[in-house]
Amino acid sequence: MPPPLIQPALRGATIALAGRVVLHDIDFAPKAGELVVLCGPNGAGKTTLLRALAGLLPGTTPNDPRQVAYVAQGARSAWGLTVRQAVALGRIPHGDDAAEPVRRAMETCGITALRDARIDRISGGEARRAMLARAFAGEPGVLLLDEPTADLDPAAAHAAMRMLRRAAEGGLAVVAVLHALDLARDYAHRLVVVQAGRIIADGSPAETLPAAAAAFGMRVGCDRAPRLLPL
Repeated sequence: MPPPLIQPALRGATIALAGRVVLHDIDFAPKAGELVVLCGPNGAGKTTLLRALAGLLPGTTPNDPRQVAYVAQGARSAWGLTVRQAVALGRIPHGDDAAEPVRRAMETCGITALRDARIDRISGGEARRAMLARAFAGEPGVLLLDEPTADLDPAAAHAAMRMLRRAAEGGLAVVAVLHALDLARDYAHRLVVVQAGRIIADGSPAETLPAAAAAFGMRVGCDRAPRLLPL
């Protein structure tokens, strides 16, 4: 059995890569029960922040892989495994191939019908859901996801975000990097805006959406429902 969960956190973290400071004085910690969305323009430092939180960068604290699952942007298995076999790789930190967590993970991610399909012969969106299922199969307490809705059509993206919100409300700490502010607005408990390597806003979507829109060079229109408009 894994030790009691220690929530990963960054306290005053400054991260340099190849001699260039990418993150400046970052204070960030997810909480069990919340879905946190990290947003910001390309090159803002979102992925670096997520990788630092995962303990994957020099100078950061490694996490117990039985407790913290990280799914990289574009993660996909290139081997000729079945979907079920690929999802079962999530059990490696536990040293087993327990059938029930794997079954539940595939059911949660809506890929049970694909269990016997080769993962290198399914669509990009289906492979994305399989990688999410692999993370769920490990039964982590913290889930760190870089662009989890990439390759998904709009209906599947909303379904994925509903699933992640339910997972958070079931007790997980979930952190996801997103560019889609409409998804962040609709599903996040907490929205963290990253710009030029700094956190410039951190709060509920209602509080932080204007700052998020401004970071993308947009503004929020409120004539009917919050939506993004050009400046």
